[in-house]
Amino acid sequence: MQQIRDTVATEFEQVNRLIVEQLHSDVPMVENVGHYIVDAGGKRLRPLLVLLCASALGPCSQAHIKFAAIIEFIHTATLLHDDVVDISSLRRGRPTANAAFGNAPSVLVGDFLYTRAFQLMVQLADMDILAHMADTTNTIAEGEVLQLIRAGQADTTEAEYIDIITRKTAILFAAACYGAAALSGASRAVREAMHGFGLNLGIAFQMIDDVLDYDGDPAAMGKNVGDDLTEGKTTLPLIHAMREAATAQRDLIRNAITARNADTLAEVIDAVQRGGSLAYTRTQARLYHDRALALLEQLPPGSCRAALERLTFLSIHRDH
Repeated sequence: MQQIRDTVATEFEQVNRLIVEQLHSDVPMVENVGHYIVDAGGKRLRPLLVLLCASALGPCSQAHIKFAAIIEFIHTATLLHDDVVDISSLRRGRPTANAAFGNAPSVLVGDFLYTRAFQLMVQLADMDILAHMADTTNTIAEGEVLQLIRAGQADTTEAEYIDIITRKTAILFAAACYGAAALSGASRAVREAMHGFGLNLGIAFQMIDDVLDYDGDPAAMGKNVGDDLTEGKTTLPLIHAMREAATAQRDLIRNAITARNADTLAEVIDAVQRGGSLAYTRTQARLYHDRALALLEQLPPGSCRAALERLTFLSIHRDH
């Protein structure tokens, strides 16, 4: 990842400086919570996509820098809200903002980050970007509600699962890549190709996240293994396991999802591993990875396209 970031190192640093600058508020609590979640680090994957797509299409402008910060603010806002909804206690190896500050400050600072993102977006003075991001954030909100509705429901289908992760996760990947192309003045065909690239990459990325919840290293991930089960999330490894497992194992998984607890986590992990469910999910992720790679052919060859190809590969070959 560091080699990929080095491709756009100067621009990446400019984005980080802008993020810190735009966290300023006359209300101390806003800055405290904002810095707490932003300073926790993370991959900065979505702004990195903006910078790489932009640089692959030509010079990376100040508008791209601002848009990358916008994307990161929206992503961070969703994290704050998600952790409250999921009653999460650990993210990136330390207490979540809601655990450290309380639910109300986390929700309200999440709102601040959303609105700060749109303040920055208005400064871009690009109606295509504004309309696209308005639709994107609305879709993300729908995805969060869909996930809430489906929590604890073991009958979630694979198609419903794909719908949820597309809305909740992949759509922001897609918006990052689309916006970068739009700000570069790319053709409609290239913009749509970049949107498709981001969407497929985001789906693959989330599928691997869902694998790692049952097969990951807690220290590397910075969160607890089995959190999805505790939150009643019927992810693809569980969907496949219930489809393929014997009756006893199927009932075990269904009961764990419905009860929303990890008391039988060891048995559930054994079921998804023995049933080939983690391998199946990785195979599905590879299909979306391949679709994403194919769409990158719309970009001119060069170091930035190569970095995007490497990033796509790493999205499904990682341990956190």
